[in-house]
Amino acid sequence: MSLGDEHGAPDSGGYGGTGHTRTRLPEADPYGGARRSGRSSSRSLVTVVGVVVLLIAAIAFANRGDEESPAGAEGAEKPQSASTAASGERPVTTKAGGIPTGFAQDEQGAQSAAANYAAALGSDGMFSTARRHEIVQTIADPSAVGRLQSGFDADYSADFLKKIGLTQDGKAPEGNTFVNRTLPAGTKVTSFGNDAATVEVWCNSLFGLAGESSTSPVTNSWFTVTMKLRWSGDWKVLETSQKTGPTPVAGDNPVSGADEIGKAVNEFGGFTYAR
Repeated sequence: MSLGDEHGAPDSGGYGGTGHTRTRLPEADPYGGARRSGRSSSRSLVTVVGVVVLLIAAIAFANRGDEESPAGAEGAEKPQSASTAASGERPVTTKAGGIPTGFAQDEQGAQSAAANYAAALGSDGMFSTARRHEIVQTIADPSAVGRLQSGFDADYSADFLKKIGLTQDGKAPEGNTFVNRTLPAGTKVTSFGNDAATVEVWCNSLFGLAGESSTSPVTNSWFTVTMKLRWSGDWKVLETSQKTGPTPVAGDNPVSGADEIGKAVNEFGGFTYAR
């Protein structure tokens, strides 16, 4: 930056690109005295130089403060690791009947349990009587096993299986791939205590038969599962309920063919969910 840039153009009566002052003297002194000396112009020049020196000193001081602050100095404003870290604890490392177990007795543990249980209850295994009973006995509270199991058995009746095109043992007909997969998108605790919790799980799901002869193509839907859990050495299910949504607007992706969907279901495995 030059003084000319800072203080104006020559035509303004200020300081131009030359950096010199210009004092206009009258033709004759109206008071009859001698002409003025250049003392006033000198004083103005000293004032300007002083302001510039102070400005340069202030900038240097500010820069010095930044340079002298060490990287780990106390009080230095830096992004904290917690601001970008994952919100959850370490995922569980044990399973029972293929379902994650051993959750922490806290809110995050309850949310992780609810997400994994929603995925299990929304899997294709629920359409097989033997596998369904195994799932229920693994995730249900001992006091609720009988009630939940009888309720699910009624839901997955032989008539229902026939209606959606499955055999009595929950298998897809020849040349088709049965798809039933629940994908938790998020969890929310609505109540919590040391021995009880209520958790909502927002889910997306895939359901249908992938095959050239299928009359029930694979579709996706959105719903929210509410689980009441009890702590009995691990979080276990007491009750479940379900409602539709929240549902986002569908995208513009082109629909995949039955072969591509069936291949994807067989090749892409599921996840262990942790909050």
